[in-house]
Parts: sequence; C-alpha cells; structure tokens
Amino acid sequence: MKFDTVLMVDWSGGNDRGPTPKKDSIFAGVARNGIAQEPVYLRNRQVAEGWITEFLRTEQAAGRKVLAGFDFAFGYPMGFGEVLTGSDDPFAVWDWFEAKIEDSPKSNNRFDVAGEINALFPGVGPFWGNALKRDVKRLPRKGSTREGHGLPEKRAAEEAAKGAFPVWQLSGAGAVGSQTIMGLPVLSRLRKTCGASVWPFEPLTADVALVEVWPSLIGKVVAATQPDDRVRDAHQVYTLARAVSAMPPDELETLLDVPATPEGSILGLGHEKLLMKAAVAPVQAPPLRNDCFALPPGVTWTPVPKALAHLRDNLSPVTGSETVPLHDGAGRILSQDVTALRAHPPAPNSAVDGYGFAGPAEAGEHVMTLLEGRSAAGHPYDGTVPAGHALRVLTGAVLPQGVDTVVLQEDVNVTDKCIAFRGPIRLGANARKAGEDMAADQVILRAGRLLTPADLATAAAAGVGELPVRTRLRVGILSTGDELLAPGSKATEGQIFDANRPMLCAIAAAWGYKVVDLGRAPDDRGQLRGILDRASASCDVIISSGGASAGDEDHMSSLLKNAGSLAMWRVAMKPGRPLAMGLWGKTPVLGLPGNPVAAMICALIFARPALQVLAGGTWSEPEGYMGRATFRKSKKAGRREYLRARISNGRVAIFPSEGSGRVSGLSWATGLVELDDSAREIRPGDSVRFVPFGSFGL
Repeated sequence: MKFDTVLMVDWSGGNDRGPTPKKDSIFAGVARNGIAQEPVYLRNRQVAEGWITEFLRTEQAAGRKVLAGFDFAFGYPMGFGEVLTGSDDPFAVWDWFEAKIEDSPKSNNRFDVAGEINALFPGVGPFWGNALKRDVKRLPRKGSTREGHGLPEKRAAEEAAKGAFPVWQLSGAGAVGSQTIMGLPVLSRLRKTCGASVWPFEPLTADVALVEVWPSLIGKVVAATQPDDRVRDAHQVYTLARAVSAMPPDELETLLDVPATPEGSILGLGHEKLLMKAAVAPVQAPPLRNDCFALPPGVTWTPVPKALAHLRDNLSPVTGSETVPLHDGAGRILSQDVTALRAHPPAPNSAVDGYGFAGPAEAGEHVMTLLEGRSAAGHPYDGTVPAGHALRVLTGAVLPQGVDTVVLQEDVNVTDKCIAFRGPIRLGANARKAGEDMAADQVILRAGRLLTPADLATAAAAGVGELPVRTRLRVGILSTGDELLAPGSKATEGQIFDANRPMLCAIAAAWGYKVVDLGRAPDDRGQLRGILDRASASCDVIISSGGASAGDEDHMSSLLKNAGSLAMWRVAMKPGRPLAMGLWGKTPVLGLPGNPVAAMICALIFARPALQVLAGGTWSEPEGYMGRATFRKSKKAGRREYLRARISNGRVAIFPSEGSGRVSGLSWATGLVELDDSAREIRPGDSVRFVPFGSFGL
C-alpha cells in the first residue's frame, strides 16, 4: 500500500499552550518519500483541528493519498462500548464523545464526562485522575481507589506495548486518557468531513487513512537524533512521519495487516524492527543555497586563502544519514557523536601476570597468605580478598573486592600457602582503574570524523555495535571537449587521450566517495545539458574538467551562467587559475581546468576540503613541513604557486619543468612545494614548505 503523504500528530488533552512551542503541546509532522518538513506547532485543539482539516482537504484536492497518524487510543478495552452505547461499534463511541465533549482553548468538560461515564458502571471507575480543585462525582483522584467496575485495565495493544499506559488515567505522568477523550471527537469530525477510512476498523479504501500511532516504538531513534533546538514532541512526529513515508509499500502493508478489533491497535506494534529500520534509514540533507559560490561584488582576482575561506563558510553537507554495523564503518563519516555504552575498562583489572592484594606495600619483606583460585580474563574470582591475603591474577583479569594493587610474578616467591616479595610497591601498581580509558556515556568520537580502523577499535571497546554515518557522497566525474579520446583508442591529428577522468575518478575513490563516471561530453551545449540533467539525479556533486573558462567552447561555464548560478573564479594561483562553480538544479558543480596538472592541483587544493564538507565531514587543511631546497626559483608577487616536488636525500627537489602540460611530473612527484603570494628568490639550502600527497588523502 502506497501513500503520497504522511501526517503524524502529537496530541494534547490540556489547554492552550501559548504562542511559543513547548513540551506537551500539539505538533504536526509531514513527510513525503522519506523527506520530512519542519514540524508545525499548534497551540490548542481548535487551531489543530482547523489546520489538520485544511491540510487534508488540500492534499485531497491535489490528488494525494494521505496516511494520518494520531498518538492516542482509537478505542477502549472490550466491554466499554457495549455499556456506553449499547454496541461494540467503535464509531458509536466516537459519536458519543463528539456529542458530549465541550471544548475551548482555556477549558473543557472532560473530567465531568469521565465521571458521567463511571456512573454507568458498577463499583468505582474505570476512569480516574481528577485534576480539578473541585471534586467530580464518581471520578476518583487516585487509581488505587477503583474497584469492581468490571473492565480490563488495558487494551490488548497496551498489554503488548512495553511501557504503554492505560486509557483510564486522565492526569499525572504518562496520562493518555485525556488525550483520547479530547481526541476522539476530532477524529469523528475528520472522518465525516474528509470521508476518511479508519485503521484497523475498516478497509483503507479512502484517500485519507486515520491510524493510531505511538512514537515510543521508535523512542531510541528519537532520543539519539533529537536536535538541541527541537522539542521532543516535535521531533517524535518529525521522525515517525519520515520513517513511515520512507517505508517500502510491502513493509507498510505488513504493519497495517492486523485483525479488525473494536479496541483498535497501534501501527507498527509487533513489527518494531521494521519501523526502527525505517526510522534510521538515510535522510536527505537540505540543499545548498543558490549563492553559495558567489564571491562579493567587485572581486576579480581571488587569493587562494580567501577562496578557501569562502568555500568553508558557505558549504554545508548534502548527504543524508544511515546506521551501519561497526565493521562497515571504516572510511565513513560520522553523522552524530558516538558515546561509550559502557566504561573501558568496565572494571578494575590487572595489567600484568602476578598476585593481587590490598596495597600499598611499604619497603621491606612481605609475606601474605595465598588464597585458592585465581582471577583470569573472562573468568573473574567470585569472592573477596581479605586484608593481608593475596590472589593469583592474570593480565586483563578483573580485580576482585579487596584487591587494588598487583605485584609482578617475577618479583614473588610462591608456595602453596603464601607468597613473599619485597617492597616498596605503591598503591594501584600494575592495576588499571575502571573507566580510566573511557567513561560510560562519554563522547568518544565526534560527528564529522572520518572513521579509521583505530576508531572502530575505540568504538568496539566501548560496546558500540552500530555507527551513525553519512551516506556516501556520490561524486560524478565528467570530462568535456571534442578533442578527447578514451585511452587505448586510435587517435587522429588534433585529438588527445582523456587523462583527467581516470585521474579524478581514482582521486575521488581514494577519498572514500562513491564515484559515478559520467564519461566525456562533446563541445555541444545541448548534449552537455542532458548529461548534467541525468547526473543531477544520480550524483550529490559533479566535478568536471575543461570548459571552465570564458571562451567560445567553454560550455560548462555558459550553462551554469544561464542557470543563474555561475561563479567564475579567477584564483591567483599557478597552475589552475580558472574555476567554475555553480549549482545545476540543487547539485553543486565544480568546474576544473582542462589541463591535467592544473586539474589535479585544483582538485587537491579546492575540491578535497569542499567535498569533505559536502560529505558531512569537517573542513581540513593539508599538513606540510619545512625542508631545504635543492633548486633555484625566482617568483613574482601576487599569486600562490604549487610546484611538483619530492624528497631526495633529505632535501626538497622539484620537477625539472614547471610546464603544466608535463603530465609525467605528477607521477614523478610525491607532493607539492607551496610558495605563498609574496615575491621570493629561492636558492639551494633555503627553507621551503613541502606538502606530501599523503596530506591530501592520497
């Protein structure tokens, strides 16, 4: 079963909550195809009913099918309807409440109605929780005073849902009874106004389906992903709407496939794993602003540091998030902070093989009674070591009660009954304290971190089995130009082999991104437009080479200009001056120079940190170090230069030719010499900055 729109409503039984969003208020969350909108705050039930009715009517007019979930009970335990209306028809109960409930933003009669209902039953109850200052006839203030009313305490759904409260409680922590009494009249009107079908009471044949939900079924995901600036109730409907809208139709059908019962049911009950899986599925990040690449007016030549700062300040992640098993985490970027599930070490343990006792041991000879047994890794000693006694302990073993110090076995003489050794031995010697590495609930890995194998060990030691990560950035690589041929083809005069695409594809793959090879585009604006249209649907970012300047055949920059998002950067650097930046639809495009040397250096300097941010990581600068030059170089002021270089006999050598057409120099080099914007005369022995390719992630 497929729904175009999912609406989730967090309801309230209380009075008007004022103009500012706050907890225990009404919030509505809307999502389509796994993309959720910012939750809507509805200050009271009157505002909420008007907003929901208008929303559903608008969706119906647009031809969209809506699943609308509400977080209160759609029915009562068996036997309630028969006494209240003479029928077990749940809609008769809805109509009864619609006729009886009087509601305004500041007051309502729910407690009086509950007392009236209680009068229909023998004994005391079933409703309880009078929160008014005045007494309400037949409505007790405490649930413990009820007796003999003859109804079950919970519906079957509440019995199956761990932690769910009964519908009889009208006030106090966890009370859902007031939400139900005040919500059923609204559902009754929505059903009639919109012609809605109600699950699970009837087949969902209408274009609006009303269903009962309980966000606590995905409470762990809600708690783990709640932003600091969003109220918990708002985040619940945001997350649940996104999850349900992202579910494949067959999985949603599984959730809906429950027997019809007058009590009603909770969507997802019994299928929490499916719902949780959808709740942690990839989510879409917001698109970049259309002016993210635009330089300030009047800027012509841009120094490299300013160009980099502009990217750093204006780019943001374009990837979603997902949860992966720990062993699949290497090379992924964390989407959230990771906290230790338990301390490491979880308990005090021994750092050596030896004998444990209560320390310290002063200078001189010590003889201690040796207890039977031992403590080994995975097999702790079950008992307490008395003062003056010792126990055999092995490396990694939990230290039992009465032990805080360990003496090395090499320093001990042992008999069956005792050990002897010489002090001094300080308190805590050769022992590790619980949590001395990581404490429980401590943040051990920060969001934005590119996970290493060592990080996996850290997370595993803290008990973490799954990692919240960014979905892999999909990087499209495109070469442009009629002159390009695939390597290995037969070339004619005027044609060259495409060196950029295999180079840039390999670089993007080495950085851990999912590479989408977009092939070669001819110098035809219409064909290039079609390639970009298709690429924007399958890529998160596009990197092209060639056509990035302002010539007649520079179609990439022309298309971006016509799309209204071109930023033509003339960067004060050598090699690589022209860079075209823009958005094709919502997909960022980085246009690199066509020369392979310039394309690679611009990719390292600009594309690498930009892609890291787009992928959800942190901005990073390459690390270099100073070395003694073996070369001579006269450099003018006004631009930054990058020379292909390598370390030779402990000194920095550069490729014999600075010509950007010498592709082989990229293979010869192991890094770059970076010369800043100032004028400089470099002689052998002068200090220069060398940045190894390893600092660029290669």
